[in-house]
Amino acid sequence: MTKKQEPGHPRKIDAAFKHEVVRLVLDKDMSPREAAIAMGVGDTAVRRWVQLHKSANGLPRPSQPLTVEQLRIRELEIENRQLREDNDILKKASAFFARTLR
Repeated sequence: MTKKQEPGHPRKIDAAFKHEVVRLVLDKDMSPREAAIAMGVGDTAVRRWVQLHKSANGLPRPSQPLTVEQLRIRELEIENRQLREDNDILKKASAFFARTLR
């Protein structure tokens, strides 16, 4: 059970939580509203986090003409970032299971 938020005191939300919410929208094909309800946050915040994530990952804006090479580099950077995150998750999981087997 979560503690109810006091009025006038904004909840502190860390980057890991925001990243998880963004992944629900982008990877699990949830709508921002569905992700907001599931995670107990406002859907406006979720939309903003998704937009910030997209712009931080270098996704091209419609007004920015990019060369084929620039697009390929951005795609590879995004893929590289995703693979590093997946690798970190696997390392943490293997460490967890190694501890539980002792």
